[in-house]
Amino acid sequence: MPPSATESSSSRKRWESRVRSALVVLASFAGGLALLFLVLEQRPGGGWRALDVAVGALACLALLLRRRAPVAIGLVLAAAAAGCATAGVANYVALFAVARTRRIELAFAVAFADVAGALGFWLLYPANSELSLTVVVNTAIALAVVAWGALHQKQQDLVAVYRDRAARIERERELRAEQLQLAERARIARDMHDSVAHYMSLIALYAGGLEVAGANAKDVGGTATTIRTTATKALDELRTVIGVLRDGTLAVPQKTPHERTVRGLVDEARQAGQLVVAHLDDEALRAANPATEEAYRLVQEGLTNARKHAAGSLVTVRVRRDGPDLLVTVTNPVDPNAPTLPGGGAGLLGLAERVTALGGTVEHDLIGRGDGGAGEFRMHGRVPYR
Repeated sequence: MPPSATESSSSRKRWESRVRSALVVLASFAGGLALLFLVLEQRPGGGWRALDVAVGALACLALLLRRRAPVAIGLVLAAAAAGCATAGVANYVALFAVARTRRIELAFAVAFADVAGALGFWLLYPANSELSLTVVVNTAIALAVVAWGALHQKQQDLVAVYRDRAARIERERELRAEQLQLAERARIARDMHDSVAHYMSLIALYAGGLEVAGANAKDVGGTATTIRTTATKALDELRTVIGVLRDGTLAVPQKTPHERTVRGLVDEARQAGQLVVAHLDDEALRAANPATEEAYRLVQEGLTNARKHAAGSLVTVRVRRDGPDLLVTVTNPVDPNAPTLPGGGAGLLGLAERVTALGGTVEHDLIGRGDGGAGEFRMHGRVPYR
């Protein structure tokens, strides 16, 4: 089985790290040899020179462990540099590793050991330079290495902070997107629920008319066609709801411009036999405005409720401008003894949420029902007309 992209990336990084470590070892050893043969005027000779090179080589190889135990390796190489010229570069590489990964106090302690090691080497070979120059040069080198390593550590910390922040922002962005998606799906499902209830109540109204007409019905075929057409629309809406709730698929059923208007709702209700008196501000309703969409939903819900709870009653629909708002009122008589269709009140709750989100209000109440007789149900909405 071929390795995955993650495994290939990890393998490549491991090889890159090994190559870098090998280069550091080789460069440190080359620097130590240059120090021994090219820089120092007083150097070990004979067998001591061979021993210096051998110890320096081991010191450079010890750099491979600098990431596991940087402080210990730093102190060991500082001691090695006190008697071995070839280890005179490796000890500062180890110091850099300490400054890069450990507290600054530990880096200064290892730097002090390196300066002390340099003094020890000067005691063995004093002819190479003055004591003061040895102290100043090695102290300056140690401080520079510590500063460089500490700066690198700060940069790494900042990069880690920025990465964490970027990851957190990305998680928050994904969460917001998910919440917006859920809210949008809920809104679409709510709208589809209202439409399905609207069509089902129309079907019930048509079927009720056939039931009342009985054997004397004259246009059964036409009514059946209307019921089939309305049922098809309800199924389209229901299919949309299921698609949105199941996998987010949105396939909005196509409607004619007239069907998506308040006037179209009223005409549709009248064709189904519902008694509707409408006072509509057509000029306000023709404008492309979020308020007109909410007016459509309000009237749709009002007509549906009337068909469910007051079938055969006269419904009055009023839509008009009132300053900066659009007022929608739907009223119908309510007979407590009349048969009703089932309803959970989800439509009114959904309407209230939608209109409130736009800064409007929705109210509904029963009027004149205190003595137990017939009253009137009124739904009143006020939507900002922007």
